[in-house]
Amino acid sequence: MNNLLRLIGRRLIALPIMALGVTILVFFLMSFSKVDPAYNALGESATPEAVAQYHEEHGLDDPLPVRYVRYMEGLLHGDLGTYGAASYSVGERVAKALPVTIQLTFMGLLIGAILSFALGVLAALYRDRWPDQVIRVISIAGIATPSFWLAVLMILVFSSYLHVLPASGPLPSPAQNFGGYMARMILPSVALAFPLTGQMTRIVRTAMVEELDKDYVRTAKGAGLPNAVIVGKNVLRNALITPVTTLGLKIGYLMGGAVVIETIFNLPGMGMAILEGIQGNETMLVQGVVIVVALSFIVINIVVDMLYLLINPRIRTV
Repeated sequence: MNNLLRLIGRRLIALPIMALGVTILVFFLMSFSKVDPAYNALGESATPEAVAQYHEEHGLDDPLPVRYVRYMEGLLHGDLGTYGAASYSVGERVAKALPVTIQLTFMGLLIGAILSFALGVLAALYRDRWPDQVIRVISIAGIATPSFWLAVLMILVFSSYLHVLPASGPLPSPAQNFGGYMARMILPSVALAFPLTGQMTRIVRTAMVEELDKDYVRTAKGAGLPNAVIVGKNVLRNALITPVTTLGLKIGYLMGGAVVIETIFNLPGMGMAILEGIQGNETMLVQGVVIVVALSFIVINIVVDMLYLLINPRIRTV
């Protein structure tokens, strides 16, 4: 228990350090932007006097470290700044976009997990036979297929040619129109999940094969236990520890992939918010969205890492 608490403590100590590093990196990189927020707020026809007054009111002429400290003070209070001529709240924009990205991420995770665990277990049980060979081809195809390319292909096939699933349009609320919500989300979710399925299938197969080759499995078979009992009660429980942990660590990467997929399918998530900021030269919006995505990535991976310590007792001795 002491080792477990010590390891969890290390993760918790690392969390604010990594978060601080991310905010510093993003803030200082965005400071190199040539875009002047004063002209975005006042218009391109703003006079030099008005621009200078805007700079003074918002502290844009202060040294970079001073501006960073002021930004962090606001961030700790949930204030990500404003953007646009109407001074829209970056925090409110993120609050609308983040749930869509999270929903897409976890739908992709669920589809990838179900398919990869089923295919990986099946491939291990039929090792070196035709089901294993077919699944191996599928997994290689998944690894080699970029999700954005698959997204475009699926739009052409299922939306433009077959007209069975929408690739654009408003996203219905799942509470009000669950069927329409699923129809709108299924294509981006599958596009996001397919590369994950290819990677995880190989990991699950390898873990299952290693476990099936252990002595206790041969002993159980020699004792006459049914194969279903051996696999279901022992092999699966031992073999899936590593795949489950790896799958958890993929959540952050899926969120990053979801940001790209959203722009292809015109979903109102974080990807569209970033695109809106880039197209409108809104550095504050881009900065706020990137920081939130990066911090979410860090928090998710730290939480999964701590859950791994609880799931796998063997690592607690490290």
